[in-house]
Amino acid sequence: MVAVSAETGNVELVGDEVAGNLGRAALFAALVGAFAYVSFPNPVSPAPVTLQVLGVFLAGIFLGPVWGGVALVLYLAAGAVGAPVFQNGAAGFGQLVGQTAGYLWSYPVAAAAVGAVVHGGLSLGDPRDAGLVRLVGAMVLGTAVIYAMGVAGFVAVLGMGPVEAFFAGAAAFIPAEAFKIAAAVGIVRNDELTAG
Repeated sequence: MVAVSAETGNVELVGDEVAGNLGRAALFAALVGAFAYVSFPNPVSPAPVTLQVLGVFLAGIFLGPVWGGVALVLYLAAGAVGAPVFQNGAAGFGQLVGQTAGYLWSYPVAAAAVGAVVHGGLSLGDPRDAGLVRLVGAMVLGTAVIYAMGVAGFVAVLGMGPVEAFFAGAAAFIPAEAFKIAAAVGIVRNDELTAG
């Protein structure tokens, strides 16, 4: 005869660390959605200037490459199912195949790239430990990812030539990105916001 004993206790389906990271990812997804409402027309591009990219940078910097990327996947999923989180409150799957689709799809990749450079790999550290050159370099890399995919989207969706798409999809946004990089550096370097 075989004796079987069973102990009952608390069963954790999701660990505290995973739940905490998922909660932070959801907060950053909401932040990017809120930043989408800060939108200005760009006279030389079909895409407006928004603050979304600042949220992408901050997700990578504060959540690292894995959870920063997850945050932006959550953002895209929320918008695809109808949450008004895309530019000017737009929503729906159509946004993910429209004229700004390249930018939207770039966000998880860019957040992961920024996080990987800032933290020196997949582990999460204190972003204040990253030097200024590393921090800015990470965001320049993230910007390059966003521009490359945004330009590719213009070519694919709008039928623009590569040079025209580059000027409309990348060069037109450089001053705004410089401002966002400076803002992100200021946020990271502010000890009161990041001390924890």
